Amino acid sequence: MTTRTVDELLFHWRAVIGAAPKGFARNFALSIQKARGRADWQPSAKQLSLMNSMVSDLFMHGGNTEDDDEFKLIEDVR
Repeated sequence: MTTRTVDELLFHWRAVIGAAPKGFARNFALSIQKARGRADWQPSAKQLSLMNSMVSDLFMHGGNTEDDDEFKLIEDVR
């Protein structure tokens, strides 16, 4: 797994939130989004590890949370 900096992880965080399934993963992603607004916030080692995993999953699965392997065209989404 690629280890990314906190800034790199946070750059992709909105996409992680969008791809996270309901439950723990989504709640965790939303809690990080809220915490990052604090000026002095830095993730703990556990948080950083989980954030890295979630961003890696996003790249491995392309942010596609559906079970099909097809790309969604913009025209199809509207």
